[in-house]
Amino acid sequence: MGLIAREIESQGIPTLSLSSALSITQSVNPPRAVFLDFPLGHTAGKALDEGLQDTIVEAALAAFETMERPGSVQKLPFHWADDDAWKDSVMRPQVAGSAGDDVGDGGEHRDDRSERSDEPQYQLDSDRAAAESSPSH
Repeated sequence: MGLIAREIESQGIPTLSLSSALSITQSVNPPRAVFLDFPLGHTAGKALDEGLQDTIVEAALAAFETMERPGSVQKLPFHWADDDAWKDSVMRPQVAGSAGDDVGDGGEHRDDRSERSDEPQYQLDSDRAAAESSPSH
């Protein structure tokens, strides 16, 4: 997102990115962005809540008038819920095969994700073959 926005800006067209992933947005450094602390996929607001969606888009567009420093991220003042409890269900890994039970015996959240690896991962063997045959490999 940041690379594309910077290229568009280099052609004289102002850009603004909407984000619900603050650390990722900061790391790709778009020319300007607004952040909503909403679940991923809901950057413009809750489904079917046209009033909130309109308000979010208007606030984002208004940021063009106030954001002067390149790379700045403005946090918009909207809330997904009255508290942050929603984050527990969308930001904690679920144990495979369980019906929403992602808490261990000691009350801690279980994490059954694979360990990170520097080795490239591919969904299909054909993806691996295509990557390995590319000139940059």
